[in-house]
Amino acid sequence: MSFLDELNEPQREAVTNINGPVMIVAGPGSGKTRVLTYRIAHMIKSGVEPFSIMSLTFTNKAAAEMRHRIEKVIGGSEARNIFMGTFHSVFARLLRVDAPRLGYPSNFTIYDTSDSLSMIKQIIKELQLNDKTYKPNQVYNRISSAKNALISPAQYKLDTEITSEDIQTHRPLMGQLYETYAKRCFQSGAMDFDDLLYKTYELLVRFPDVLYKYQHRFKYLMIDEFQDTNFAQYSIVKKIADVYQNVCVVGDDAQSIYAFRGATIENILNFQKDYPELKVFKLEQNYRSTKNIVKAANHLIVNNKNQLQKTIWTDNDHGDKIKLLKASSDNEEAKLVTDLIFEYKMRHHFNNKDFAILYRTNAQSRAFEEALRRKNIPYVVYGGMSFYQRKEIKDLIAYLRLTVNPQDEEAWRRIINYPTRGIGKTTVERVIVLASEKGTNIWDICENIYLTDVGGKAAQNITAFTMMIKSFQTLLEKQNAFELASHIAKSSGILKELYEDKTVEGVMHYENIQELLNGIKEFSEADTVEEGNEDEFSNDRSLGTYLQNITLLTSQDEKVAVEDSVKMMTIHAAKGLEFPCVFVAGLEDNLFPSSMSLYSREDLEEERRLFYVAVTRAMTYLTLSFATSRYKFGSLQYGEPSRFLNEIPKELLSLQGREEEIMREEDSFVSPTVRRIVAGNFSAQKPITADPNFVASDPEKIIVGCEVEHQRFGTGKVVAMDGLGVNKMATIFFPSAGEKKLMLKFAKLKVL
Repeated sequence: MSFLDELNEPQREAVTNINGPVMIVAGPGSGKTRVLTYRIAHMIKSGVEPFSIMSLTFTNKAAAEMRHRIEKVIGGSEARNIFMGTFHSVFARLLRVDAPRLGYPSNFTIYDTSDSLSMIKQIIKELQLNDKTYKPNQVYNRISSAKNALISPAQYKLDTEITSEDIQTHRPLMGQLYETYAKRCFQSGAMDFDDLLYKTYELLVRFPDVLYKYQHRFKYLMIDEFQDTNFAQYSIVKKIADVYQNVCVVGDDAQSIYAFRGATIENILNFQKDYPELKVFKLEQNYRSTKNIVKAANHLIVNNKNQLQKTIWTDNDHGDKIKLLKASSDNEEAKLVTDLIFEYKMRHHFNNKDFAILYRTNAQSRAFEEALRRKNIPYVVYGGMSFYQRKEIKDLIAYLRLTVNPQDEEAWRRIINYPTRGIGKTTVERVIVLASEKGTNIWDICENIYLTDVGGKAAQNITAFTMMIKSFQTLLEKQNAFELASHIAKSSGILKELYEDKTVEGVMHYENIQELLNGIKEFSEADTVEEGNEDEFSNDRSLGTYLQNITLLTSQDEKVAVEDSVKMMTIHAAKGLEFPCVFVAGLEDNLFPSSMSLYSREDLEEERRLFYVAVTRAMTYLTLSFATSRYKFGSLQYGEPSRFLNEIPKELLSLQGREEEIMREEDSFVSPTVRRIVAGNFSAQKPITADPNFVASDPEKIIVGCEVEHQRFGTGKVVAMDGLGVNKMATIFFPSAGEKKLMLKFAKLKVL
């Protein structure tokens, strides 16, 4: 039997139409991964050269799963030759080959967010700026937004709209910070995550021969989760696909939930404008969930105006009604959820791993952790500190990074005096200042330390450190990643330092280093491409390749506990996952939907898409819960059930709890919405009456310090501005409602 026989008709059409622009609109649970896998397999069986296929995903885990499935269909040798991975990992591979054209070494370092923030803090300090005004996180986000909009430091400083925004937010030197940060990264031979996109685009624009090479090398492009792409990602894809236009995008606009990361839903909504010959295939059959869950999801998402029309359906059983839990507090909500998990385990013989508790914010996990512990139910919380962000891990990795790229300033600053070797903070700062004054990097200063005013014991210690790193570098070509990493861990003194710390924490840190070395050994012994198939992009087992791989890990790629545990995570982290039993907690207005999203349709629609994603993670049992009060910022606050609950037909819901308790008139916290829920009236809440004569001002006229009027919140004062261009946000203090952050293009504000 051909693998095509396993597909339904829309899936088969999507798989077999391999030429020209194609969009596959894949609803939740519709077999998207199978379609992607079989489409590539069909392309290769139809004679398409695997080396000419570029397949882009958002997690390495998704890419690995697809490659594994393709291997099963067509064999491993062909599958290994597909150019497949995340946007960042694929473009990093391209840059390893062509970055020297931009003046970077081919072994450039990739800075993670903590590296970037560390460098920004250092620059703010050197420029003697107030870090309360120039908050490192805000500076980083501003620079990131500029790069994802493909705005260079020079363009940033010349753009009057952008610079006027910075002046309004009392950060007039933001352009200089961006320029200095970019220069320091360049001097360090380093790129941050955003640079992997920005520099790839720059490479394609500045060097037509490079663009020509990739346009004719990658004749077929496939992009998964297209609704999550940003402006820079799509701009690169369009350039590479421009010659053959064999570009296939796969996604679901109803699951676009990453606007806060810069994702542009317009990419998928307007894709046909860029490709008028586009063929569209809709995967609407859901194989995951019961009919009741699918119906609830459809009734939710139909309320969004900005969407591609589709109707999800399923042949699965109707299933149980969706349970709705009402609690008087967040602690009671956690208890009710935990009790129900225990009941399901006893009645339906589920394992712990069959349950997922999803919430809007990480802070909500506390109550559930306490309730699960009381029941002795094991759990795993996704979204804690990454293994690779632990101090001892970053310390050893800094040694490895400096060995591969001695110009890496962040790695040098981290380990120059760890383990302690008598090089003080003053000496470190002097070396950095000297490098800046001479327009060079810190490694050049260290190699010639006796030609500077740094003398005495400090100069001797810097020389000894420099010679040690050079000795590591001599082994780069002689040893694989594991052998060299083990040697560095011992010779640097890190292993000895941690081994001698016999505290509980010290033992744990030592074990973490051993686990890191185990991972490097596993990497070193993994299969490489087959002999005869090597090209300029072949994956080797070098230390540099290992460092690139771990730096580009996404949150879903790291190994998590596989034991039988209840899974707890934010809904954003649950994207792409499925569970037999799902609990969606905290369904209250101002929490879900978030208070930040209630006053613009676009933001509210993104929150509804987030709820849609949560609902469609459930296979068999779905439970929704809300609390009528919960502690926020140390004080007890009362709330109303989420407006999204009104959008689910009452016949699909089963209210859990004693109605007489909910309906008692003396309970002042009981809201009209709760009473409507109990009475079975799920009609939308009465809208607020608007002033028919209200006329909003031009958003361009709104600046920091001005007084404005909002139809709901009354008068207020603009205290801060953030964001670029159409995404400009204003933070406004309203005496009647507190501080609100509103997107200006939707906020409808009148300047007074």
